Amino acid sequence: MHMADALISPVVGAVMLAASTGTIAYSVSKLKDGLEEKKIPLMGIMGAFVFSAQMINFTIPATGSSGHIGGGILLAALLGPYAGFLVITSVLLIQALFFGDGGLLALGCNIFNLGFFTCFVAYPLIYKPIQKKGISAKTITIGAIIAVVIGLQLGAFGVVVETLASGKTELPFGTFVLLMQPIHLAIGLIEGIVVSSVLCFIFKFSPDILENALSGAKNGVSSKTGAKNGNVSKKKILIGLLLLAFFIGGFLSMFASTNPDGLEWAINNVIGAPELMGQQGIQSVIADIQDQLTILPGYNFKAVDGEPAKVGTSISGIVGGLMTLAFACAIGFVITKLKRKKSCRN
Repeated sequence: MHMADALISPVVGAVMLAASTGTIAYSVSKLKDGLEEKKIPLMGIMGAFVFSAQMINFTIPATGSSGHIGGGILLAALLGPYAGFLVITSVLLIQALFFGDGGLLALGCNIFNLGFFTCFVAYPLIYKPIQKKGISAKTITIGAIIAVVIGLQLGAFGVVVETLASGKTELPFGTFVLLMQPIHLAIGLIEGIVVSSVLCFIFKFSPDILENALSGAKNGVSSKTGAKNGNVSKKKILIGLLLLAFFIGGFLSMFASTNPDGLEWAINNVIGAPELMGQQGIQSVIADIQDQLTILPGYNFKAVDGEPAKVGTSISGIVGGLMTLAFACAIGFVITKLKRKKSCRN
């Protein structure tokens, strides 16, 4: 559901970038008092994991479409909404700058649609309340599936509203929304199952990760349940997630569905093509800048004759995962430095 620049006007792009930047600043301010250094490796590893997982497009049966996980609920459930939002922002920024996935002008829209609706709406209003009576595999599964579906529905509707506000008459509101919502409902159900499976696995072996994100408890003990670490150390869980991230990005990504994603599918069913054409003015200038920055456009080599080489996809998964890991960790370290400076002043 990564929007291209052709879908929005410069004014809408600027407004949404301002909204997303404001949410980033708010998240940083909240974390300056609450981010523990021991959470930084998890931020980086989950950033790499979501980057790699988003490369796996799965087929939606009987539609000719495909989808991939958004990752917002997964990140919020493991890191809390503020750190989760910053990590999904890191993923989307790396994708846009170096892989041409999503436009630079549309970056604010993509951050808001995939990050804000999940971390600050679906997570606190749906996922978190379901865990109030006691976190368990059952509550995690129910909460994750419902929150993912609602978050993705809101994000899909956000895309429609943003194109409407941009004056894209090629995509009539009624027709576009009637195509976007059902296809993203199907995508959300599959993502919800995937996310709940990952969360249940982590909860089984290291429950304090999820409990601390919910309650803010420290030292591996939840203030609600008193559950301690499972039989596997947190360090081993992190190493396992990191290895899985690079396995997904470096190997499984080569077998992703080539069907258009939900957004492309909806656009194609309206105008007969998977994307709007004809960028001009500031859109053209920004597109040129993005072309210069992109090292592996479309997660492949820039100049490849004929069928794209699978090795390019594999390299993209590994390189992108490493870049996201480093960037997300850097954000965490900067925040902890700001936290220490604030403590010294006080």
